Amino acid sequence: MCIFCMIASHEIPAKVIYEDDKFIAFLDLTQTTKGHTLVVPKKHSKNIYDLDKEDAKEILLVVQKVALMLKKAFNPIGINIINNNDKPLQSVDHFHIHLIPRYEGDDFEIGYKDHSKEVDLEEIKEEILKRQ
Repeated sequence: MCIFCMIASHEIPAKVIYEDDKFIAFLDLTQTTKGHTLVVPKKHSKNIYDLDKEDAKEILLVVQKVALMLKKAFNPIGINIINNNDKPLQSVDHFHIHLIPRYEGDDFEIGYKDHSKEVDLEEIKEEILKRQ
């Protein structure tokens, strides 16, 4: 059983801040920033590709509830909502969404490189659509 399944079934402790019959939200041990929280479906799914369709529909409502809780508690200047799937960044093979409150002067960074001059967006669009 994976660690998030064990947390969801209360076999191991976590700092739970929200729970209902299908989802659980708990503080991430790393606390990248104050209030860093994970929202996890209780039903095991490895990643977005395996996620139950009903859970996929409903999880964003839970993410919004938790984001509002974090906003009320800490009044961050913003929040990053992040989901990693497979390599290189998914560290636990159980679908989860990170909520990372942002504060003036915090050291959390998300980096994107601009490759716009190296790609053809129309070509990429066509490649995606022809495989559907």
